[in-house]
Amino acid sequence: MEQVVLIIHLILAVVLIAVVLLQRSEGGALGMGGGGGGLVSSRGAATALSKVTWGLAIAFIATSLTLTVLAAQQRGASAVIDAGEAPAAPPAGLDFTPQLPPIGDGPLAPPPAE
Repeated sequence: MEQVVLIIHLILAVVLIAVVLLQRSEGGALGMGGGGGGLVSSRGAATALSKVTWGLAIAFIATSLTLTVLAAQQRGASAVIDAGEAPAAPPAGLDFTPQLPPIGDGPLAPPPAE
C-alpha cells in the first residue's frame, strides 16, 4: 500500500511542477513574450490552470499526510497518532548530571589577587 501511495505522490509532484511551469508569469520579467502574446493568453485558460494547480496541490498534501501515517504505523511509533504518552525514563545506573570543572582550576581560572 505504501509503494502505491508513494508512486502516486511522485507522479503528482512531477505533474504539479509541469503545471506550475506552464502558467504565465505575473511579474513580466520571466514572461513568455509579454503583452498578451504569452503561453497562456486567455483568462479562461489561466483560471483552469490555477484550478488544476489547486487540485494537484491538495492531492499532493493528502498523499504526504497518508505517507506519514503509513510510515508511523509501519515502524510502530505513536508520535504521529497518539501524542499523549510521556517519554521513557533513562536506564537505571546512568548519571546524566553535567560534570563541571571545579572553580579555580584550568585556563579559565580567575587571575590572582594583588
